[in-house]
Amino acid sequence: MKRHITLIGAALTLSSCSMVFGPSTQDITVIGVNDFHGNLLPTSFRVPDPADRSKTLTVQAGGIEAIGGVLAQARAANPNTVFVGVGDMTGASPLASALLRDEPTIDALTQLGMQVNVVGNHEFDNGIKELQRFQQGGCDSNAPDRACKFNPTFAGAGFTYLAANVVDSTTGKRVFPAYKIVKVGQARVAFVGAVLKDTPTVVTPSGVAGLRFEDEVASVNGVLPEIRRQRPDAIIALVHQGGASKDSFDVVNCKTLTGDIVKIAQGLDPAIGAVMTGHTHRGYNCAVAGPTGVERPVIQGDSYGHLLQRLDLTVDTRLHRLVSVKASNVVVDATKLPKDAAMTALVQKAKTLTDPLAQRVVATLGAEQLTRAVAPNGESVLGRLIADSQLAATAPADKGGAVVAFMNPGGIRADLPVNVPNPNRTVTYGDVFTVQPFGNILQVVTLTGAQIKAALEQQFDNPAAGQNRILQVSKGFSYTWDNSKPKGEKVSDIMLGGQPLDLNARYRVAMNNFLADGGDGFTAFAQGTDRLGGDVDLDAFQNYLKASTVTPDTTERIKRLN
Repeated sequence: MKRHITLIGAALTLSSCSMVFGPSTQDITVIGVNDFHGNLLPTSFRVPDPADRSKTLTVQAGGIEAIGGVLAQARAANPNTVFVGVGDMTGASPLASALLRDEPTIDALTQLGMQVNVVGNHEFDNGIKELQRFQQGGCDSNAPDRACKFNPTFAGAGFTYLAANVVDSTTGKRVFPAYKIVKVGQARVAFVGAVLKDTPTVVTPSGVAGLRFEDEVASVNGVLPEIRRQRPDAIIALVHQGGASKDSFDVVNCKTLTGDIVKIAQGLDPAIGAVMTGHTHRGYNCAVAGPTGVERPVIQGDSYGHLLQRLDLTVDTRLHRLVSVKASNVVVDATKLPKDAAMTALVQKAKTLTDPLAQRVVATLGAEQLTRAVAPNGESVLGRLIADSQLAATAPADKGGAVVAFMNPGGIRADLPVNVPNPNRTVTYGDVFTVQPFGNILQVVTLTGAQIKAALEQQFDNPAAGQNRILQVSKGFSYTWDNSKPKGEKVSDIMLGGQPLDLNARYRVAMNNFLADGGDGFTAFAQGTDRLGGDVDLDAFQNYLKASTVTPDTTERIKRLN
């Protein structure tokens, strides 16, 4: 009899099993946000014009209230919805969150039911101790003047930080779990996360002191056997590393993805059904073949909550397998989506605490807005202005006697002001803070002309896909770069004050402490001597704006060939 039952059971189809035992499939919706950076309020975002895709429209997108609206709609349509983060939820945040140590953002994401968040590089801006406080709660912060000002007691994140490839340098143990299996209805979905292994090159050294960042693929694949033994119904990778695509974010299964994420996606275990990504602030929805040649979605949702990544999964809870996956990007149009009432209350509370400072007018511009949009040569109007402000703050002899200043483009976080129209052309403290939220300290160091040239050549050493690493330079400094030349020979015709740069001479050079420590791979800057600290970059920028009515400077300081 037992043998007879076995034979019959072996011959049953999946559909007949379902008839006997009930449905074995379940639909799951995964909503992900990447590179939110504490943007509780919506900001400008450009989307393709549906009437003419060669044009774009500007919408107010993102904001925690509208994100709450998207989640409410998704959960109403499918109660089996999971909300996840793909890194950089905090750090480099606007004043409404940053002035309160990003605790409003942690609280908001917790209230919205986020389950997991892979750490991004900006989660380490204030060091591992502060990140562990974000997870565990408490008021023992390295910024006690800001901690627990949003709530008298900070409970920490209700979601789990993931980091498969971040270990304590001394113990060799992970500082956060590599993965978490989330129960969704009758199904179980495993989320495994890794941050870019190059995090130490894009974070202030103090932020990653005592930590080691290991290979993303090896770290994720290394925990897959352990995950498989627990028989989840699907495995999704959250990787805070990305790329760029020539295709718009709404082109499905694009084949134009480039950048570091491509090699990572190609190497991740075939058991992973989709790869949700971040870091490069580029919306895309591509398909990349894994080790066996089978394609799977590799998706990213822009930044600041403008786009949310969405995966629609069907899983078989009896055979514990992913049946199908569909990926899409959702525009978070703050003018059309319903607002989450709890998030509205949270935003108002944060604004009440920060608005008196944020709304203080500090300057008037000669234009409605100065943008950080880069020209083909790598310069931006706003980048020139910030470099000029840093030179002005460090040129006096008692401030270091700088003759040139360099600004890293990744430190310019928004246009000035963030939103238009701005008919009065005013700039508030909140606007300035949003542009430069890190609180970096200006440094003046002595470099030889040869070291300056070496730093300029390092602009072209393995830049992240879609990210321009061309340094913004102060007035009086110029050079030419030729992309067709080999590495180490791209830069020529370097001029300072109308004279060719003398490679043997010594110059006083201004930059923020991030660059002075070799951040973004500019190790030549770390060779500087006679280092002198100065003003906070935010103060230098604000003072420069106050001094006169600034108009856009479109004069080309950098010339590009090819």
